[in-house]
Amino acid sequence: MEAMHNTKKQEISYTLDDAMNVLFFKLDEAIDDVQNGRLISEEELWAEIDAI
Repeated sequence: MEAMHNTKKQEISYTLDDAMNVLFFKLDEAIDDVQNGRLISEEELWAEIDAI
């Protein structure tokens, strides 16, 4: 029972602020990619999505 109790204490909880920080970080990376010309074509995008 003690092991189960310790496992629950180690769970990671994310807040809305954490999610928003990740979202803004990814958006900032995407803007940098566009500004630096690192783009992929629509066909390449769909190929990557289909692979998922």
